[in-house]
Amino acid sequence: MAIEAGNVLEGIVTGITAFGAFVELPDKKVGLVHISEVANEYVKNVHDFLKVGDKTTVKVLNVDDRGKIGLSIKQAQAGGEKNAQSERKEFRPKPEFRERKFDTQRRTGGPSSFEDRLSRFLKESDERLMDLKRNTDSKRGGRGARRAD
Repeated sequence: MAIEAGNVLEGIVTGITAFGAFVELPDKKVGLVHISEVANEYVKNVHDFLKVGDKTTVKVLNVDDRGKIGLSIKQAQAGGEKNAQSERKEFRPKPEFRERKFDTQRRTGGPSSFEDRLSRFLKESDERLMDLKRNTDSKRGGRGARRAD
């Protein structure tokens, strides 16, 4: 039987690495099940799900020009593709990362207007630029740092 993309086959786990597991297929061909295709849940360690010598059902994902075979255990399970799709959740940031209103009362001790905040920002920005310029000029060996007018 030829090994083609889409086939579901039985195989034996022959080796386990940090990035997946090697499975021997019929006709003594070996394919790789990437760690992301081992189970429908997050897999940190492949050893938690598979052992060398385990019989497993795999789906052939692809066969490249060099003969490398990409396999999937989670897609070979009944409804594996549907389960994988349904488990993908829409990204929702945690509450602490959601956009917050600027908390002026906590930082300044009371409410402030936009103009107050803008002037405070400009003042702090100017101070930072002056410090940066002083540090940069001193590292140049004083060139241009002090001029005799």
